[in-house]
Amino acid sequence: MNGTLSLPRRPALPAGLPGVFPALALTLATGWLVVAVSGGQLFSVPTTVSLLHVATGLGLVAVGQTLVIIGGSLDLSVAYVVSLSTLVAAETMNGSDGAMLAGVGLALAVSAAIGLFNGLLVTRMRMNAFIATVGVGLLLKGYLDNGYDGPAGKTAPALVQTLGYQRVGPVPLAFLLLLAAAVAAGIALTRTRFGHHLVAVGGDPEVARLSGVRTGRVLVTAHVLCSVCAGLAGIYLASRLGSGAPRVGTEGLFDLESIAAVVLGGTALAGGRGGVAGTVGGVLLLASIDSIFNQLDVDTFFKQVVRGVVIIGAVAVYARRASRRTGW
Repeated sequence: MNGTLSLPRRPALPAGLPGVFPALALTLATGWLVVAVSGGQLFSVPTTVSLLHVATGLGLVAVGQTLVIIGGSLDLSVAYVVSLSTLVAAETMNGSDGAMLAGVGLALAVSAAIGLFNGLLVTRMRMNAFIATVGVGLLLKGYLDNGYDGPAGKTAPALVQTLGYQRVGPVPLAFLLLLAAAVAAGIALTRTRFGHHLVAVGGDPEVARLSGVRTGRVLVTAHVLCSVCAGLAGIYLASRLGSGAPRVGTEGLFDLESIAAVVLGGTALAGGRGGVAGTVGGVLLLASIDSIFNQLDVDTFFKQVVRGVVIIGAVAVYARRASRRTGW
């Protein structure tokens, strides 16, 4: 014994990863059948494009949320970061293609600064992540409510045409951005020291600290990346809407929906176990349910009830699996 503790060699794979994709396939197959019986078509090009657009906004936020949750933290300010970034981007661009890069850069910089603030509150001030990020969200909400009555600014036409509406076949270019972000986050989790340390911090922060991991720095980095992902989602939504929208993040429920997607993908809310691939599957599952219900003209209330049942069921299954592994 040399008095030091060793970290696991590889990040833990999400226990729920094998389950979310069969569930997605079953949902799509059942939905296709039900929609076909009702006289509709689930897999038409317009429906597929719409489904992938819905998945893109939520997916970008959920990828970042996965990182902080694996680290044992949480971010409930992302919905407001999404809204603010649409406004920063659109107002900076002001309809000019020449200001497009400046608008994107400033929106991401502001998002990163908010993530840094969140991370410092959690690590330096020792605040509970739930309370800290809700507090930051309320600060942003106050600014948005006071400063804006409706849409503001104008997104650069080039960004609207490319990120907002350009497609490769039936696949929106923006969805490829989501896949790129997911791949980058997946590589960071499984192939880098940061990912190794993040999983260790989420599994047991004290053991990680005693092993030499700078736990505070790791969590701050995760929060910055989470907010940057929310900023990317805001830029994407600004390209779709053509302007900044002060309430698009909260109306889209990106805070709670992103957590739901992460949980559906098999990431443990307690931290230390999970992966981005499962999160993408969870996002596609939620987007598919929306698409199916929209085709069937299902009441919004009933749609939310079904989504809630799906999420509760997924959490129950994962909890049961975990209890079997631990013997409780």
